[in-house]
Order: sequence, then C-alpha cells, then structure tokens
Amino acid sequence: MFRVVIPARHAASRLPGKPLADIGGKPMIQHVHARAVESGAAEVIVATDDARIASACAAFGAEVQMTSPSHASGTDRLAEVAARRGWRDDEVVVNVQGDEPLLPPVLVRQAAALLAGSPAAAIGTLATPIESLREFLDPNVVKVVIGAEDRALYFSRAPIPWPRDGAVAGLASQTEFAGALRHVGIYSYRVGALKRLASMPPSSLERSEKLEQLRALQAGMIIAVGVAFERPGPGVDTAEDLERVRALIAGQGGQ
Repeated sequence: MFRVVIPARHAASRLPGKPLADIGGKPMIQHVHARAVESGAAEVIVATDDARIASACAAFGAEVQMTSPSHASGTDRLAEVAARRGWRDDEVVVNVQGDEPLLPPVLVRQAAALLAGSPAAAIGTLATPIESLREFLDPNVVKVVIGAEDRALYFSRAPIPWPRDGAVAGLASQTEFAGALRHVGIYSYRVGALKRLASMPPSSLERSEKLEQLRALQAGMIIAVGVAFERPGPGVDTAEDLERVRALIAGQGGQ
C-alpha cells in the first residue's frame, strides 16, 4: 500500500498560478490528480498553502491538506502532511509533482514498489536513458549514476559519467553519452526517512548543485533507482511547456 501527495503552490517563479492553468477545460492539477488516482494509490492528497488551489481541487472532488506557506520545498510540505495525518514511519508516500499532467500512472506504482523491493532504501526514484548529446550536456537535465543493487551514487547537473576518451579537445568536443541516465523527478519515501530529511538543513552538495536529493545522499541515506517502465511526458515549467502539453492532451482527446 502507498499514498500519494501532490505538493502544489501558486507562486511559481517562471509560471505563476500554473496548477490552475487550463488544459483542455480542466485545471492542470486535476490532470495530475487523475494520473495519481489511476496509479492505484490508497489515498491521493493535494498539499497546498493557497486557497485558490484548494477551491479548484475541492470542485473536482480531490482531498486537500492545507499546509504552511513557509515551506522551502515540496518535501517539507509532504513531511507536514505525514505528521498531520499521523502516518507510521514504515509507510510509503510518493511525491507526485503538481506540474506533471502527463505522468504515466505506472511510474507512480513503480516508484512505490522500489521501496518494497529494497528494504534498506529510504527513498526511491526513477531514471531514463539519455537519448542525445545535447541532453547529456544540458545543465537543466539532472543525471544520475547508479551503483550496486541499483543504488544512487550521485546526482548532478554536470554530464556524468564522463567518457574521458570521447572529449579529446575538452567539454565541447564530447561525442559519447552511452549509458548515461536522466533523473525523473518522482520520489517515494518511507515516512520516517521523509521526516528525517525535512528536519535536516541543506547540505553543501545540495547548495552547490541545487539538488535536494543530494542532502539525503550526503547524510548516508540509500536511494534506490529504477529505470522507468515508460518515458514520462513533458512537465510544465514555462509558458512554452504549457502550450506543448495542451497540444499533446488535445491530441489524446482531452484526457
């Protein structure tokens, strides 16, 4: 059994109000919620500090938990929900981002199942093969390197692992990227690990790379990584992303 929490905030820097953006006659958060429900989760909760988002969610029947407006991240919002609901430390909760209206439900189930298959892991997440050199070199694409027992060794915005012999003349001359993995930003947590992570200050690696998962790695927490069963659809960070997703969903009949 697992639960899903969808953190949703109104004040996104690049696209304010995006959880309420209309996609095929529905707010984006409704599409995300539907994907989470389709995953088979025992419970799906939208966590927000914004009354407009809460009202929109209530209109389509979603369960909403109001949370503090002071949270720095979705992880903090999840931890508050877990504490308020009194979830046991050994229970599993999946963080589904509120800007992923095309997330395949099977990936939510897969992320949750990683913890059942890896008893030592505190966190589970997914990755997909990198498909181009441009993607490999893009600092906006987060990469992950995996070690024994499919445990994360490191996450970085830098191109890792770096094939030294493929770049004889430096960074711009790189020709190889085979085996590189792109991180997919969905996480499953054991509730005890979630609470611990939220209680810790940002780590030095996290501050450097601006990647919260490095806080967990630097603290010695085990992150299990699975190669995603399906490549996820695009998320929504910008107005251009929103138009792309609108077109894709319209092509699916508005679902």
